[in-house]
Amino acid sequence: MSRSLSRAARALALAGLVACAPSLAAQPVPALDSTRLLAHLSVLAHDSMQGRAPGTPGSLRARAFLERALAETGVRPAGDEYAQPFEWAGGSGVNFVALVPGRGTDSDVIVLSAHYDHVGVREGVIYNGTDDNASGTAALLEIARRVVAAPLEHTLVLALFDAEELGSQGAHAFVLTPPVAIERIALDVNLDMVSRTGGLLWAGGASHTPALRPILEAVADEAPLTLRLGHDRPGAPEGDDWTSQSDHIAFHEKGIPFVYFGVEDHPDYHRPTDDFERVDPGEYVASVRTILLGLRALDAALPLPDSAAR
Repeated sequence: MSRSLSRAARALALAGLVACAPSLAAQPVPALDSTRLLAHLSVLAHDSMQGRAPGTPGSLRARAFLERALAETGVRPAGDEYAQPFEWAGGSGVNFVALVPGRGTDSDVIVLSAHYDHVGVREGVIYNGTDDNASGTAALLEIARRVVAAPLEHTLVLALFDAEELGSQGAHAFVLTPPVAIERIALDVNLDMVSRTGGLLWAGGASHTPALRPILEAVADEAPLTLRLGHDRPGAPEGDDWTSQSDHIAFHEKGIPFVYFGVEDHPDYHRPTDDFERVDPGEYVASVRTILLGLRALDAALPLPDSAAR
């Protein structure tokens, strides 16, 4: 994630409108294969990946792993293959894009996104980027498997972006040439730094799209950790508005609503100490369960009211 280190922690009160949200009573907190989830996290955060900076040998190893992992989930490529190379003025990268067809006939599509790159090696020291963002990548892979087993009402596009740390280049390339007509993309659910929760996960986006608020507040009532809404208000103190600080910005700039799941900065953010050993497995599993619960609730709530549309 590309964030300012000066961001202050501010807990925003959750208020009202829960009665307007879809009932989650029939949606138990989803089960996950925690062993596989943690194994994927461990592989992506291993020293052999060398911090997964775009265009490096470590990134090539990460790409090979993602090819295998996506195939194992049973998702199908969104094009001829999962890998979708792209270029920008400063370099090149590779996104991975797949999809899971929905049960229904509605043409709306949800994008579930996470970036797999990190900052690489600096002065001979590997920055493994476990929380940022091996955690979101591994979460996406496990959620994909669960959605294959129990599809959503709407088609789910899975997007693993490269070069987020260089200005969300992969996400910007995606929205320029999406695998479906961009008018069909109803929502981006973006995962960036979702393992080091300390029992608290944030969901951003409702300040821009108020129709999301009652849905997410209802999810918070059922979540296995504390889910708070916030970090998305224009004009907030420097670093406290996360609207432009991860790949969801590319969707926001196209007028597409987003929900961003993430955590506060911690002492290991963009440090070589952001290692697998610092992740509490129980907290991480609870975070991913919450995200999957949220994804299913958002799917059930589409289409959002016209006031939330582009």
